[in-house]
Amino acid sequence: MPITKSAKKALRQGLKRKARNLEKKEKIKSLIKQVKNLVSQQKIEEAKKILPQVYKVLDKAAKTGLIKKNTAARKKSRITRLISRTESETKNNNK
Repeated sequence: MPITKSAKKALRQGLKRKARNLEKKEKIKSLIKQVKNLVSQQKIEEAKKILPQVYKVLDKAAKTGLIKKNTAARKKSRITRLISRTESETKNNNK
């Protein structure tokens, strides 16, 4: 346990940051999972509506240092590619 006043404050700050970071990471994971579920159910339009939210959360997480910039870019790229690929497959199947 911390003894000095500054160490006690640092502990409090660390706990608050940890809780905030976990909340943000859960938000990222849940949104990505939601998009993947919609894509698997062939609900492409609904997935596209959630995409800006995913971008926003990932960009904010990268900006604050929760995840690295390239990680955010990779996740955005993969989720967008998944949607566009599935959309093109459904269009080809409907022809």
